[in-house]
Amino acid sequence: MGLRFLTAGESHGPALTVIVEGMPAGVEIDLATVQRLMTRRMGGYGRGGRMKIETDEIEIVGGVRFGRTLGSPVAILIRNLDHDNWREALATQGERPDDDVARTVTRPRPGHADLAGALKYGTHDARDILERSSARETAARTAAGGVASALLSAAGVRVTSCTLAVGDAVAPPVGDDEFDRLLALPDDAPMRVIDPDAQQAMIDAVDESRKRRDSVGGVFEVLAHGVPTGLGSHVHWDRRLDGRLGGALMSIQAVKAVSVGEGIEGAARYGSEQHDGVHYDADARRFTRPTNRAGGIEGGISNGQTIRVTGYFKPLASLPKPLDSVDLVSKERFEAVRERTDTIPIVAAGVVGEAMVALVLADELLLKFGGDTVDELTANLTAYREGLSRY
Repeated sequence: MGLRFLTAGESHGPALTVIVEGMPAGVEIDLATVQRLMTRRMGGYGRGGRMKIETDEIEIVGGVRFGRTLGSPVAILIRNLDHDNWREALATQGERPDDDVARTVTRPRPGHADLAGALKYGTHDARDILERSSARETAARTAAGGVASALLSAAGVRVTSCTLAVGDAVAPPVGDDEFDRLLALPDDAPMRVIDPDAQQAMIDAVDESRKRRDSVGGVFEVLAHGVPTGLGSHVHWDRRLDGRLGGALMSIQAVKAVSVGEGIEGAARYGSEQHDGVHYDADARRFTRPTNRAGGIEGGISNGQTIRVTGYFKPLASLPKPLDSVDLVSKERFEAVRERTDTIPIVAAGVVGEAMVALVLADELLLKFGGDTVDELTANLTAYREGLSRY
C-alpha cells in the first residue's frame, strides 16, 4: 500500500479534519512549512471575505512525535473560526430550528452541486450539499499535501505552481529553467506570475469582474521538479501517472479541464512538432531532451523531466448577481441563493493543485520504492538512480 488520505468536515462546521495513511516513519514534518502552504492557499488577488475570518492554523493530533512521523496515520485538525456564527445552523445534534436559523437553502445555484446533490440525497435543503461541496474542503487537502511534500522533499522532489491566465489576461509560459524563480515569489504575491505586466493584467481582469458583479475563470499550472524516471506505468489504465494526476486535479472544485505538458496545444500540431527528441549525455551518462512538451510523462510513466500539469478553472457558481433558479419546494422561479464567494481564487487553486500533485507523487514514490522508514525509501531510490546511470 502506498499513501492515501481522507478528509471530513463542512464549510461552516466546527472543524475540518484529514488523516494521511501510509507515511513511512522518520519523515521530518516542519509545522511552519506546512502552515506556509495553508497561508498561501488563503491568499491571492480575487479572494472574498471568508479568508478575513479564518486563520487556517493546523493542529497535528496524531502520527508525529518530536517533529517526525511515526509510521502511523497522521491526523490534522483545522478549526473553522466562522463556526461561531453558524453553531445553530450546523449543529451536529438536537432538533432542527426554523428555516431562517438553519439557513435553509432551497434555491440552487446553477453550476454548483446544489441541485444535483439535493436530488441525489433526497433533501429540499441544499445546505446539506453545499456545506461539503464547498471548496473550503481543500484546506484539509492542502494540509495533507504539506505532509506528502515533506516526503517528496526527502527524495529531492519539489513542487510549486504558477498562474497562467485570469479571464483573457494571459501570462507567458514558464520554462523548466525558471522553476527557482517561481519558488522565490513572495507568499503574498497577488498572482503567482513572473511577468509583472501579466500580473497587472490579471488584477485588472479581477477588478473588471467585480465591477460586473460576476466571477471569472482562469488557468493554473503545477510543476514538479526532481521526479525520478519510472513513476507510474503503462500496463493498466489506473496505473498511468498522467491519468492519476489528471483525476487528482479534476477533483478540485471548479476545475473542469486538465492538460499534461502541451497536451492541448499538441492537438493542433503535427507529430514532428509535438514530440520531444531524445539525446544522450555521455559524460553525465543520462538521456536528455531539448524540450518538454510531454510535461515529464510518456506512456503513463515519468521520464525524469519536470512534470507539468495544467488546471482550467471555471468561473465560480456563487455570483453577487445571481442567475435564475427554481425553488426546490414551491417549484416557483426565483433568483439563486446568494452565498459568500470569491471573484476568483486562482492562486489558491494552484496551491491546492500542488497538494494534489504532491499526494499522487508521494503515493507513486512509495509504491515503487517502498520502505517502512524514510531512510529505507531514500536508500532504495539512490540505488535505483545509480542503476540508471549504468544503463
